[in-house]
Amino acid sequence: MTVRPLRDRRYVVETDGGTYVVALDAGTCTCPDHAIRGSRCKHLRRVAMEVTAGTVPAPDERVGACAVCGAETVVPFDAVGARLCDRHAFDPGTVVRDRETGKRLVVAAVTTERADAYRTDEGRTVAEYPTNADYGAHEPVVEAVYVEAIRSDQSVGDGDRYGFPASRLTGRGD
Repeated sequence: MTVRPLRDRRYVVETDGGTYVVALDAGTCTCPDHAIRGSRCKHLRRVAMEVTAGTVPAPDERVGACAVCGAETVVPFDAVGARLCDRHAFDPGTVVRDRETGKRLVVAAVTTERADAYRTDEGRTVAEYPTNADYGAHEPVVEAVYVEAIRSDQSVGDGDRYGFPASRLTGRGD
């Protein structure tokens, strides 16, 4: 059986015997077995196994594309804005390095707002800065604080945050 997600939280299940539509969250399938017996058919079970294995998104998720590399990534069904795959994602508190200056920063937050939409305190978009010209304007903005600017009596959240296109920051900066 081949299982493919549809755009409306349902799945298509293709078998040698036919093609059926499964609504996992409603517990329904268009196959004759489910219609006649009203019980959980093999197609419903197969979709549940595929969701559990992570090969298809759950009903409350959908497949999206990483804004940096274009790889498929699973995102919440109603998600809007730019998203990152696990390879390019940052967690708040992670120490990273700025590719342009080599300086270390601490990630304060990862937004879903694109670099060509996120406005700084100066009123410019992150993408408008000349130092960001080599990075994707479509990428989500990562807010970060320079390590050198964090005083011992401050938390990362107290420091001045700067916005960067996601691919401008790299790995661990420690």
